[in-house]
Amino acid sequence: MKRSRMKEPLGRIGALEVRLAVSKSEIRAAQALRYKVFYEEMGAIADAKTLLRRRDKDGFDKYCDHLLVLDHDEIEIRPFRKARPRIVGTYRLLRQEVAEAHKGFYTAGEFDIAPMLERHHGFNFLELGRSCVLKPYRTKRTVELLWHGIWAYALKHGVDAMMGCASFEGTDLDRLALPLSFLHHHAPAPSEWLVEALPERAASMNRLPIEAVDMKKALAEMPPLIKGYLRLGAMIGRGAVVDHQFGTTDVLIVLPVDRISDRYVKHYGADAGRYAA
Repeated sequence: MKRSRMKEPLGRIGALEVRLAVSKSEIRAAQALRYKVFYEEMGAIADAKTLLRRRDKDGFDKYCDHLLVLDHDEIEIRPFRKARPRIVGTYRLLRQEVAEAHKGFYTAGEFDIAPMLERHHGFNFLELGRSCVLKPYRTKRTVELLWHGIWAYALKHGVDAMMGCASFEGTDLDRLALPLSFLHHHAPAPSEWLVEALPERAASMNRLPIEAVDMKKALAEMPPLIKGYLRLGAMIGRGAVVDHQFGTTDVLIVLPVDRISDRYVKHYGADAGRYAA
């Protein structure tokens, strides 16, 4: 099972364009962007190979699709290579049929997703991961383009539900007690969509009683990506996973397509036409 061959632009706002990577060079550029954000900015711990190549790379990259946001006003001049727009944002996309033909989903290394997949046998799942945007581009329009690209991709491939790990910076669960408790009490997945952290990796999210959760303050402490998932209609699995390599605490996001807020479907267009290039 090969990567999607959607080479056409999925959307555009001004100089920013969203589309899939179409070459190994573009995938390497996405990995370099991930390295810059995850390792240089956020302090992930690099092994010798990662440090040498200065790219965030793993075994899933070679068969995932890589969604890119490119800035056509910032052209990269590369020695002996064709100039190209700067890659400023990326998302890694893994369709279920591709995962099953290879080594499964990345998410399965942290969360027990098999029971959910079995309960929804016949559904087409899409895994979202490795999301990052260069700091100067962390704006509403960049995030909108990424979501526009995901929505267009999901429609193209008949996706029924999306899932993936989303991260809090830091591994101190006491410091994250408020937002984790908010998710535990106010955004849990119901039984038919419930996913639990692997027992050997699970950390409780139920750190404060519901009456002690200041909802406004909890949302203020929520990472923008997780907050965005919640606005779309996402649900949260049970238990968090501390990732010491990346210096993060991960939660499981589940988002059935039929639960996506009508407001957002109308915003992006039922045919993903709002920002069509």
